[in-house]
Amino acid sequence: MRYTIPLIAALLLAFQAQAQTPSTTTTPSVPATTAPAPGYTATAPHGRKHMTLQQRFDQANTTHDGHLTPDQAKTGMPMVAKHFDAIDKDKKGYVTTEDIHSYTAQRRAAHHAGSHRAASPS
Repeated sequence: MRYTIPLIAALLLAFQAQAQTPSTTTTPSVPATTAPAPGYTATAPHGRKHMTLQQRFDQANTTHDGHLTPDQAKTGMPMVAKHFDAIDKDKKGYVTTEDIHSYTAQRRAAHHAGSHRAASPS
């Protein structure tokens, strides 16, 4: 559990950074039943597309109101769903991208503070 939240934060940041990195690979042309979400960049080794946090949020937010509910998070952003109560600090019943960014920044800061404290001799 100690490493779960920092790992989630790192994954969210890694996906965002990866999506912003220009890619020279192209996606295979396979007929799709639905149009892909804007912002797909490259196919990962495991077959998933890399998308920014905002793009994943927009795809999961089926009501397109900027508010991700727990049910929407379960369907489209399982890691957000897993930590939904911690991300929704104001207990609004929904989270925004700002809430997610704030949560990951808070967890990253807590992780760094814990790392420095553990590395310091007592």
